[in-house]
Amino acid sequence: MALRDSDPAEVGGYRIEDRLGSGGMGVVYLARSASGRRLAIKVVHSQYADDDEFRTRFRREVAAARQVSGAFTAPVVDADADATHPWMATLYIPGADLGTHVREHGPLPPPRLRDLAAGLAEALRDIHRAGVVHRDLKPANVMLAEDGPRVIDFGISRAAEFAASDVLTQTGRVMGTPPFMSPEQFASPQDVGPAADIFSLGSVLTYAATRRGPFDSPSPYETALRVVEGEPNLSGVPAGLLPVIRSCLEKHRKSRPTADDLFTLLRQGAPAGTAPPRPARPGPGTRPTEPALTPWPDAADTERDAPLLPPPSEPNADRNAPLPRPPAERDADRDDPLSRRPAERNDPTHDPAGPPAPRTGRPRGRHRHGLLLVWAAAAVALAALVTTTVALTRDDRPTSKPSAAAGSDLPEGWKPWAKSAKAAPGSERVLGGPASSLAGCAAVDRSLVCAGADLSATRFALADGRNTWSLPVDRTPHGSSGNEGALIGTGDGRVYGYEADEQDSATGIRRTYAVQALAADTGKVLWRTPTGSGESAVAPDSTQGTATAVPEGVITFYGAQGDQYALLDAGTGDVRWKRPKPAAPDCLLSSAADRAYFVCTTTQDEGETGRTTVIEIDSATGRARWTVEVEGTAQLLGRHDGRLVLADTVDTERALTLIDVSSHVLTFRQLAEPRPADAEAHLVGGTIYFTAASGGVRAVSPRTGRTLWEANSSVEQPGPPTASATHVYMASPSGRLAALNARTGKVEGTRSGRDDGGRVNNLFVSGGAPLVLVGDALYVPYGVRSVYTVDVRDL
Repeated sequence: MALRDSDPAEVGGYRIEDRLGSGGMGVVYLARSASGRRLAIKVVHSQYADDDEFRTRFRREVAAARQVSGAFTAPVVDADADATHPWMATLYIPGADLGTHVREHGPLPPPRLRDLAAGLAEALRDIHRAGVVHRDLKPANVMLAEDGPRVIDFGISRAAEFAASDVLTQTGRVMGTPPFMSPEQFASPQDVGPAADIFSLGSVLTYAATRRGPFDSPSPYETALRVVEGEPNLSGVPAGLLPVIRSCLEKHRKSRPTADDLFTLLRQGAPAGTAPPRPARPGPGTRPTEPALTPWPDAADTERDAPLLPPPSEPNADRNAPLPRPPAERDADRDDPLSRRPAERNDPTHDPAGPPAPRTGRPRGRHRHGLLLVWAAAAVALAALVTTTVALTRDDRPTSKPSAAAGSDLPEGWKPWAKSAKAAPGSERVLGGPASSLAGCAAVDRSLVCAGADLSATRFALADGRNTWSLPVDRTPHGSSGNEGALIGTGDGRVYGYEADEQDSATGIRRTYAVQALAADTGKVLWRTPTGSGESAVAPDSTQGTATAVPEGVITFYGAQGDQYALLDAGTGDVRWKRPKPAAPDCLLSSAADRAYFVCTTTQDEGETGRTTVIEIDSATGRARWTVEVEGTAQLLGRHDGRLVLADTVDTERALTLIDVSSHVLTFRQLAEPRPADAEAHLVGGTIYFTAASGGVRAVSPRTGRTLWEANSSVEQPGPPTASATHVYMASPSGRLAALNARTGKVEGTRSGRDDGGRVNNLFVSGGAPLVLVGDALYVPYGVRSVYTVDVRDL
């Protein structure tokens, strides 16, 4: 690059021979020392020379570069941070930087990629051992020397031990190059440590392999959002390098390997013929993992064939960060493919869209054992990268079923059964009236308690199906027929249901409703609290969005007009507080992860867009914790990865809406293809399932909006699905059951529907009831107040 008239003839006594390049901070020259040694001299631009803070940073760069061995960097020869134009001279490294090389020659071939990865891991190991964090690792700062890559330009580095009191991290500036920065550099710069360089390494290696970064976007702001919240685009990365890059690109810094660990793996590889360790199979009754088991349909072949590794997790974010406000740290809410949330794994009644049981958080960061599995898999994969004759193939075979000798996870004394609940006194059908199916069931201790079909609740024994008690919704029926009844929720050995009574009055029908808590094993009424009486009173029905359960008790519509909402204490049924309903015309109660919400929709005139308001209710006071408005007519599906997931019920092309429950920041995930018309949406185990009356089902990732698979379940009018670690289960109102492979959607097992004697009029049945999975025992409601159970290993 030719010298310009404005360029100096010498700097610090070193003769300038050529201009090597220029950037935002300064110009780099090729110079020669008196002994003839070639040097690279960086001279700071004038506008920064007058900035005292910048001079402090420059002094830090010099000190940092001097601490690191010259074997992996450009050794500092001389420097003057107090000169009119501060400068630093380093040994000149012949060769192009990585960015220039890839632009001119294309992506590196696999052997060179492996060498680059090992060399950069070794360099970062040396840098971090010196107590330095580079903080701007990018292709332009990687020189391809003959003896291996060198890391240059420590312009924004800092000592690893610097704490949050470092004023240079509190100026509000974003320090780094967005496509190659880590999530914490945007979210909480004061917490940036060596793990940030590891994340940047993953981005640099992706660029070297594909000629683009994993989070590239024309907009720097969109790039920042993708770094913090998005999935990396790793299509085109060689299969053997995918485990390393994925582990580097973990969103949470504690989940990433250290430079020392990476270098050891990349240097040593693994013994020939060693098979990559697979994640341990989760216990029975677990939810299916989404990214670790399901390759993206539109990914490149190299990505689909890659060894399976955990997906990126959520970032450790600072809500006060100056750039996009990402989700706050929430390790207890993140899905781990190797260790699904304990409460969701073991609680068969858990439904993310309904009132879940309390769950326990997992320790901060990934377990060390999980990291060792990841790193071991990476070592094997890299060994395969060097041995080019090894072919990696995707295993599409169905998950094998346990042998009969394998240990089962069934309720004590369980055996297959099919039972019908006795009609409770006063709930018999009027002759010719349409019989109806159960609305829902829940497993509590040794009981399966169901409601609906005019039953407030009825109990089956989990083991043998004995129907030991039934309570009607209306204790004094008057000859009319209906299908009232629903479980509001469960808690501490009890279930919540409701009663209803209708009486003629001079002006119409006077309705009286009450919520009751029942002992699951005996049906004993623990407490009963009236919630409203009058012509406009509202039934406290969870299926209608007028009641929901939280650990503190039941939140329900309340009063003669149904224009209030109240909390009924879990232990006593006492009204702890009551408040006026929101002014919005159409508000429904829902809950997710032990928290209650109002979801209020406003439908606009034809051609206009509706609005949805989501309000989190403080269970202690009834007041709103926060309110967020969303465009469109949205339905709350549940909570996943610390965010509420909403899907539009009208516009099939509208993106999914995610609301961070800590920061309340909105994120949108455009669906890869429009939602099927008239399909119901369900969030189960971190996956959205769109189910159609015809039996079609589409699995979608709420993290990306991508379609994981689409299949025909052969189940008509299916109810909400449930899932184990390996399968998704769906059933029809008649009890026809299908088990679909959670990875591929392939139907791998079915059971025929049950003959109900023609008692159910299908005109009155819109879909099957939710299934209940207890370990290996699946409970399927069907027909009229009937349930059968099956060992899922036999499907």
